[in-house]
Amino acid sequence: MTKRRKEQTLTTRERILNAAINVFHEFGVCRPSLSEVAKLAGVSHGAVTDHFQSKDGLLKALTERMPLPGERLCDSAGDELKANPLGTLRTRWVWLFHEIACNPEWQQVLEIIFHPCEPLSESGDMLQRMKLGRTQGLERMGQLISLAVSERQLPEDLDIDLAMQMLHGGLFGILEDWLLSSKLEDIGELGERYIDSLIDMIRFSPTMRLNRSQLRVLH
Repeated sequence: MTKRRKEQTLTTRERILNAAINVFHEFGVCRPSLSEVAKLAGVSHGAVTDHFQSKDGLLKALTERMPLPGERLCDSAGDELKANPLGTLRTRWVWLFHEIACNPEWQQVLEIIFHPCEPLSESGDMLQRMKLGRTQGLERMGQLISLAVSERQLPEDLDIDLAMQMLHGGLFGILEDWLLSSKLEDIGELGERYIDSLIDMIRFSPTMRLNRSQLRVLH
């Protein structure tokens, strides 16, 4: 394939993906056909199937276009990860919130993933990507929390599994709520305050400790 031909192929692929984001965001995943995507992209139906084979293939390529939250928590952290694991966790999530705040395409893709108009069972590749992304996110968050305990940034008797679930659920919750809202608030600023609050909770709350037998029950 010549260089010019390769560039044309990549351009066509990007046009199809851009069209797919708009179509799936407006009409859901299952109802639109590949012909509707092709029409918006200004290409033939055959061009779409040549690049992606099927709607599942198109959805898979679409969700692979951006990293899911949590998938790259530890990537390329290097010495920063060992010296300041809690700071790494905070910095990566703050960066992600700010990126999402100023990237409308990411917002659309996340809305397609988080709030599909049909059950995700209709889109096997997307569902599998979400499950894998969640697993990787939990594992990496658990790794960072464990390192933070080792570095004495967090209490040595911290319930790591509980802390991992609380952080993961809380951070995804604020992101999902923001995507469902009118987006009037700045998710960058809101997310930064939110993660600081969550870190304070797992650092200082006695209910986050492994030994909770001495706690008084509050009514």
